[in-house]
Amino acid sequence: MFDRTHAALLYTFPLDRMIPRLKYQAQLAIAPALGECLAHAVRHVPRPDRLIPMPLHARRIRERGFNHASEIAREVAKRLELPLDLASCRRIRDTPPQMGLKHDARRRNVRGAFACTGDVDGLHIALIDDVMTTGTSLDELAATLKRAGAREVSCWVVARTLPPAERN
Repeated sequence: MFDRTHAALLYTFPLDRMIPRLKYQAQLAIAPALGECLAHAVRHVPRPDRLIPMPLHARRIRERGFNHASEIAREVAKRLELPLDLASCRRIRDTPPQMGLKHDARRRNVRGAFACTGDVDGLHIALIDDVMTTGTSLDELAATLKRAGAREVSCWVVARTLPPAERN
């Protein structure tokens, strides 16, 4: 359901080491650098009305103490002078991590996982996330936003994984 994706980099070394350190070892100093890189990569694309980071479930935020996508999005919003919306969308189902799941299992895993309670009617929203693998989480969140009235949903990600056939 998303309209387009912009990825700053490929998910290869050193990002495949840095991003897990941000997410799982709370090395928050990494987030501004990733946000700066993403902001630079999207500086010439059509500007959205607001940025929404990929929401984490409340339990996951309690465990980690932060949402890594929100930390990246703060830097993007600051550098591009765009509104950051941390309240309109939330993850209502505590889904297992997508890592290691095949495409169909990923889609089932996130089906119905998000809710949008903010006013997004007629807006162009850019979703912010760290890594896009198959895009199923971003697609499900984009579908939720469009059902709530968003006109357009772009995905802005720090890194994109290559399909298996292109990795060598």
